[in-house]
Amino acid sequence: MTVDASPPPFSKPYWLQQLRRSSLVILVAGISLATLVLMHDLKLSSAVLVFFCIAGVAMVPLQMQANMPARGAGGGERITEGMAVRAVIAAMPEPTVLLDRVGRVLHLNAQAAQIAPALRHRELALFALRSPEIIAALRDAIATREPQRATYVERVPVERWMELAVTPLQVPTEFGGIDNCFLMTFRDQTPLRRAEEMRADFVANASHELRTPLAALSGFIDTLQGPARDDPKARERFLGIMHAQATRMARLIDDLLSLSRVELSAHVRPEARVDLVAILRQVIDGLEVLAGERGVVIETQLPEGPVFISGDTEELLRVFENLIENGLKYGASGGRVTVSLAQMSPDEGTPEVRVAVRDYGPGIAPEHLPRLTERFYRTDVGHSRAQGGTGLGLSLAKHIVSRHGGRLLIESAFGKGATFTVCFPPFKSRADA
Repeated sequence: MTVDASPPPFSKPYWLQQLRRSSLVILVAGISLATLVLMHDLKLSSAVLVFFCIAGVAMVPLQMQANMPARGAGGGERITEGMAVRAVIAAMPEPTVLLDRVGRVLHLNAQAAQIAPALRHRELALFALRSPEIIAALRDAIATREPQRATYVERVPVERWMELAVTPLQVPTEFGGIDNCFLMTFRDQTPLRRAEEMRADFVANASHELRTPLAALSGFIDTLQGPARDDPKARERFLGIMHAQATRMARLIDDLLSLSRVELSAHVRPEARVDLVAILRQVIDGLEVLAGERGVVIETQLPEGPVFISGDTEELLRVFENLIENGLKYGASGGRVTVSLAQMSPDEGTPEVRVAVRDYGPGIAPEHLPRLTERFYRTDVGHSRAQGGTGLGLSLAKHIVSRHGGRLLIESAFGKGATFTVCFPPFKSRADA
């Protein structure tokens, strides 16, 4: 590729050359008119008028130069290099880079500089972007002047899926010409990819969890219709197992539907005033039978009066049923479960209402804590299924708490039990808001 070395219009060398030409024209015109006046071939007044006309015409190119925008040392600044284009590129919400016709960087915004720190102004983008997919897309766009797309994966510092779009642009110049440029935009596809992976995992886990009780029911039905048809003891035992499997499947479907409903209304904050103390007492009373069967005592540390928050009663009942029932099932070896409610005042930090459910069982290993609220995640799959768990209880609780503007905290030391703390903002009436 050859580069035109001649000075662009209205550069400094061109301006000096034009000044010399204009001065020469004015000088020659002055001498000629003066000679005509001395020879009495032209009146002085007419000569002066003609001289000023010629001088004005000769100065037109210089006046045009004075009216042109300021130029850089390397030549004329084009529209694509102007402040307006720079401002547009900087305001783009996605990482964006504007390239000239050979792939040199004209402008880039802060997002592009963050994901590709090697990009430099007036340097070739091909030297800064090392991904083979990016290089191939950019080369094809420059060669064909057709839009190109490419998808690539960044492995460091974290794994990210990125999509690149290279779009040819034709920008008009000051003199009616065309600047051929290319707009590179990057789009982070990581959230979409992870959501797709989560959806696939969810479908796989849900189908697996439903398939197990269905297979058990089908097998026991075949047995009851065949070998165990006339065996009362076997029939009674199989019917009990079938009832347990059907109950588990019904609970799983109920949890899935509840989770779907909560996710659909996740952006809508409940506004009804509810009493947390009354909700906790209702849940504890309903779980007394299960606590007696497990040999666990439910201890309470609740205030005498009501404690109000903005919430949905049914959803909050579901949260505390899950948390306290988990304590009764998985922390039964500790013999007791403590349910406490405390109100944090502004002097103690952020004002909030905290409900803590603590068991004194075997606790949870540290490697499991970050994933406990994932759908279908279990620390011990066999033990969880034996206890009738669906793997969705904590995920459902977290979504409900988030919808209420709160947070779920999990603390545990292996062998020393676990504490699940739910934090809610205090109740505010519309007048207070």
